Amino acid sequence: MGTRVISDIYLLKRLHCRLNRNLFFSSERTLTLRGDTYDPMYSDIPKPPSKKSERKPYPTPMKVLIQRAKEEREVRKAQPVRMLEEPPDNGLLVPELVEVARRVYQARGSLLFGLSKLVQVIPVQRCRFCNEVHIGHVGHEIRTCTGPESGFRSATHVWRTGGVQDVISFPKCFHLYDRVGKPRVGHDERYTVPRIPAIVELCIQAGLDLAKFPTKRRTKPVFSIEGRIVDFESVAGKEETERSKSCENVGSTVDSSVWIKPKENTKNSGLEDGIRYLDQSSDEERNTIRELSIQTLDSWFEMALGAKKIMEKYIVNTCGYCPEIQVGPKGHKVRKCKASKHQSRDGLHAWQEATIDDLVGPNYVWHVQDLSRSSLVNNLKRYYGKAPAVVELCVHAGAPIPDQYRSLMRLDVVPPDRDEVDLVA
Repeated sequence: MGTRVISDIYLLKRLHCRLNRNLFFSSERTLTLRGDTYDPMYSDIPKPPSKKSERKPYPTPMKVLIQRAKEEREVRKAQPVRMLEEPPDNGLLVPELVEVARRVYQARGSLLFGLSKLVQVIPVQRCRFCNEVHIGHVGHEIRTCTGPESGFRSATHVWRTGGVQDVISFPKCFHLYDRVGKPRVGHDERYTVPRIPAIVELCIQAGLDLAKFPTKRRTKPVFSIEGRIVDFESVAGKEETERSKSCENVGSTVDSSVWIKPKENTKNSGLEDGIRYLDQSSDEERNTIRELSIQTLDSWFEMALGAKKIMEKYIVNTCGYCPEIQVGPKGHKVRKCKASKHQSRDGLHAWQEATIDDLVGPNYVWHVQDLSRSSLVNNLKRYYGKAPAVVELCVHAGAPIPDQYRSLMRLDVVPPDRDEVDLVA
């Protein structure tokens, strides 16, 4: 009996040691995650895939997509020939989104104009080997570089002067003349079909008319015959007259070479003079830059919210492994994907539903509370916040901090000084 008790005690001790060992390794794993790029503190920031072979997450769950496909298949079997009634699937425009598309296009132009002036006042740094961007006079010292030979540099960045294209990115896609009749661009057409910013293509399909990029506008809905789109509307000379009329109207209302609203030209010219010329007082120049930053930030919000509203009706597809994007009901067939597993797809993209971040790259950067202070330290990165580069640039130019980014920028956290690294890290 005593021997059995001793053996039970011995087994309990071994079990206790195993549990302590598992707890030790799990806590050590948690600590290493905090020091890694994917810090749990920044869970509200969209994370890049941890591996290059990892696919982007689906905005809509796969079960919902499968259920939708089954329902469409059943409707197709029950009614092989039917007229599509819901725009924009039937080739017609959504009336309430036409004005939204025009405002988004004008907001994009005003945003680019404001950023082109603000980067002359607030310096922008860009890593030479990766896509990291920093707003400030000196680049940060956080070791997150993933470029070539980053291991020899201990993942430190090599900074150079950046520009507007580093603050915000607008990925390009193929322009579709007929988004319903011919929704796909073939591989042999990759050099003949023009590529324009995807957000501009989204505005064009939603009702914006640009003379440089004509598109087909229907007056009657199309038919679906066993899943194939058939247009019975006769458009011989009628289409050409309507296109010429629309181009003439566009010339008087919207011009692709004009970025901002005509009524804002006088105001923006005054802002440009206030930034360029230094003969004014410092207070006036500061107020001028502040007004420009507020206007630029408002344009960014208007563009993002309008584009997100349009994407609820107009389909936008992106590749699950690379940044390629295509506005339209289907993705193109150009075989140029070089991401993971592209050999098994013969270079074709793995299309899936896109998000607003795929359409307009926010490019998150580390938030700096004071540009006059020293650069950010790698050992204290857990105390720093992040923000989209546009927001960070406008905030340093004088715009008020948006409420939705206060938590993301960690404004309630007081980061330690450089000489306090050993005390807190």
